[in-house]
Amino acid sequence: MGRLETASDHEVYVVENSIKAQIEQIMGNCERLDILVNKEHPTRRQNARMRVDQVRYDSQHLQAAVRNFEHRRHMKSQQRKERDLLLRTTFKTNDEENTAINIGDAQINHHTSLMNSHKGIDDLISHGSSVIENLRSQRGTLKGVKTRMLNIANTLGLSNTVMRLIEKRTTQDKLVLFGGMLATSLVMFLLWKYFT
Repeated sequence: MGRLETASDHEVYVVENSIKAQIEQIMGNCERLDILVNKEHPTRRQNARMRVDQVRYDSQHLQAAVRNFEHRRHMKSQQRKERDLLLRTTFKTNDEENTAINIGDAQINHHTSLMNSHKGIDDLISHGSSVIENLRSQRGTLKGVKTRMLNIANTLGLSNTVMRLIEKRTTQDKLVLFGGMLATSLVMFLLWKYFT
């Protein structure tokens, strides 16, 4: 990323494409490592999977940083174009003899407002797309966590039947708790009524 920040305008595309290619290669290697992790010995599998997920997480952050840099570069380029256009615009002085109201000012204000609105919508769209990309990367991370949890559950030997029995026991415990609370409250109320 340091090379990308310090690259000149002509080199930035080459460096950017190089970084993107390296990130794609890392992601492909992570996919292959996911397959190889399942072939590891069970005692080392969890540690290896955590390392692969960490590499994937780091590469996703690099992708987000590259996208952020592209967005900033695009915004700087857009601002540079607008500044050049503004500097090339010729302005006329007002005619001293002509006292008519110029309707062009309202049109200029309207046009400026439209341009500002357009720019604001573009910013919202780019922000929304970056949020969507971030959510996609989080979805991938959560899928990995879910897979790890299922692998851990399978390693512990917990079957679906055992999980259902645990859930049923939890429900029964809740019923016993609430029944006990109700019975205790009823006894306390009756004692209070009896002594008052």
